[in-house]
Amino acid sequence: MTVLLAGCGDLGTEAGLRFAAAGHRVVGWRRSPEKLPAEIEGAAADLSSGELPPIPANTSAVVVAIAADSPTEDAYRAAYVDGLSNVLDAVLASDVGIGRVLFISSTAVYGDAGGGWIDESTTPDPGGFSGRIIREAEELLFDRLRGTGITPVCLRLGGIYGPGRTRLIDQVRGGTAVLPAEPRFTNRIHRDDAAAAIVRLCTMEAVPNPVYMGVDNDPAELGEVLSFLAAELGLPRPPSSGGTAATAGSEPARGGNKRCSNALLRSTGLEFQYPSFREGYRDILAGVGVRHP
Repeated sequence: MTVLLAGCGDLGTEAGLRFAAAGHRVVGWRRSPEKLPAEIEGAAADLSSGELPPIPANTSAVVVAIAADSPTEDAYRAAYVDGLSNVLDAVLASDVGIGRVLFISSTAVYGDAGGGWIDESTTPDPGGFSGRIIREAEELLFDRLRGTGITPVCLRLGGIYGPGRTRLIDQVRGGTAVLPAEPRFTNRIHRDDAAAAIVRLCTMEAVPNPVYMGVDNDPAELGEVLSFLAAELGLPRPPSSGGTAATAGSEPARGGNKRCSNALLRSTGLEFQYPSFREGYRDILAGVGVRHP
């Protein structure tokens, strides 16, 4: 089985290493393929340009893991809509037996739920341009692959954290973290668990569902996460904000206040290495020399 990673940054590379460890041939498309590890066959590609390499023979799964160059509407559209469209052009022009195309989406397509629980059956209602554009890309995926025999899958990831993704830790350590005045639930997933989910959805024998929520087991109130990190670092609890849940806190409010259920993803047999932020952040802190008190 050959797996093509269309977009092979940090998350794609980790997924690629896991595919390779399972015995699959892995090809990664990225602008600077020389940065990829030896286990991944790199090919130079700019997904937004429309000039892409041929899809390798015997490719059975394509993972589209795109990241915008900047947090602007134009950059999001160029990456998620134009980039995905170009990849789908290449997929549909090929004749190599592709069975699944997995698009890395975001829980931003749901917007705010007032702290309530949501799952894959919840109607998307994005609150900002990022969610609207990613939702447009999802619809493009399903429209283009309808009737082709290729299974489209969207993995809607929460906030990814892990090695090198230490923004909240840095804010707590730097004294800029602020607790929201009102509870605001956040949803996250460790980079390694997100990569494991990608591998699972591409290789499971059963036909996957169209959409999965890629979050850990514990939608956590932001103040709880910040207070936990302060305690782990041996620092005072961050101060409270005088603002509202919609404006306060260290994570962007565009994520909304919602609790995402990962029950469907877990039903595939995926076991989380980091079921909550506690295990994940403790592992990160241990890696930088901070021990649990």
